[in-house]
Amino acid sequence: MAGNQLGKTMAGGMEAAMHATGIYPPWWLGHRFNKATAGWAAGVSGEATRDTVQRVLLGRVGEWGTGALPESAIVRVTPARGAADLVDTVTVRHDSGGTSHIVFKSYEKGREKWQGETLDWVWFDEEPPVEIYTEGLTRTNATNGIVWLTFTPLLGLSPVVARFVMDDDATEDRHVTRMTLDDAPHFSDAQKARILSSYADYERDARARGQPKLGSGRVFAIDEDDIKEKAVDLPDHWPRLCGLDIGWDHPTAAVWMAWDRDTDTLHVYDAYRLRQQTPVVHAAAIKARGDWIPVAWPADALQHEKGSGKQIAEQYREQGVAMLPEAATFSDGSVSVEAGVFTLLDRMKTQRFKVAAHLSDWWEEFGLYHRKDGRIVKERDDLLCATRYALMMLRFAAELPATTVWSGVDTKWVV
Repeated sequence: MAGNQLGKTMAGGMEAAMHATGIYPPWWLGHRFNKATAGWAAGVSGEATRDTVQRVLLGRVGEWGTGALPESAIVRVTPARGAADLVDTVTVRHDSGGTSHIVFKSYEKGREKWQGETLDWVWFDEEPPVEIYTEGLTRTNATNGIVWLTFTPLLGLSPVVARFVMDDDATEDRHVTRMTLDDAPHFSDAQKARILSSYADYERDARARGQPKLGSGRVFAIDEDDIKEKAVDLPDHWPRLCGLDIGWDHPTAAVWMAWDRDTDTLHVYDAYRLRQQTPVVHAAAIKARGDWIPVAWPADALQHEKGSGKQIAEQYREQGVAMLPEAATFSDGSVSVEAGVFTLLDRMKTQRFKVAAHLSDWWEEFGLYHRKDGRIVKERDDLLCATRYALMMLRFAAELPATTVWSGVDTKWVV
């Protein structure tokens, strides 16, 4: 998922060319075919396929061999009917000695045109309707092939996007790479600033950062650049705190923040997210980041784990995690989600909340956090929940062990 004009179609085309020719660069760590392949490369319409996918693979009309497919590898180009200059099939010489075939397709002709064939790979350029995406996947079942998509997510949390970013049953077979304007070295800083300013606020995240367009449904209607920091010194005297969200089917997540008390600014500097692992595994990751840092946790950690019968919070405590004595609440004892969201939003708007730019998982959740029918959608929000728990218990943030000691006996912080 990428912004506009950042190079996503070029990236997709180069991969298609590799699989068709069998010529892979030494640095390529992705899937490799050691035989000739059959693949489909598709766009929204015939004209769009011609102007993007076909152009990237073959070159412009009359200049075949100037695209991702080298001229020496092109055996035959078969024209299509309908749109002018549209190609139907490219026959490509494969490094194994066989012959690969690339057929150009479009979404506009409907699902029926995507049935029947058995393929090694499918490349979707721009987001397809879910029924066509499913047919594309089906074409590769028998070959254990691969499918990749290159698109700007202007349709928001569509069924296709949701399979990758909102599905708790997602497996290692699915992966999302986001490309933002910051990842495009062919634009100068001045050009990037001009491009950003040309987009309306509600579409900026999609067109510049490849973040699904949520419009007014976003919980945090804040430009991420306003709270993102690429580097910051964290003095030892800034108190630290960790927020922990408990999960199994959905990930267990933790964030670490430092508090600049002089400006009352919170700096989120580290994050952790992992699903279907035990407290022992999570505890090791938490302690590795500072076993003296107090950990804020939610009330559901008071539940008893079925196997051992022990409270989840107690299991972490036994592993040496500096769990705070009680579940996260505001100082008045309340636990309102909306109050936590409002407090975070207020800090964002007043420049008192910053997040490290490299925490990609945190930024992914930030961009997807949205409301439906006025209510916050409780999906893919694990790191944000952990952030909120830490914020609620900020009064317990502690400095480095030189001034703060954890006592595991009476479970209190001694300053």
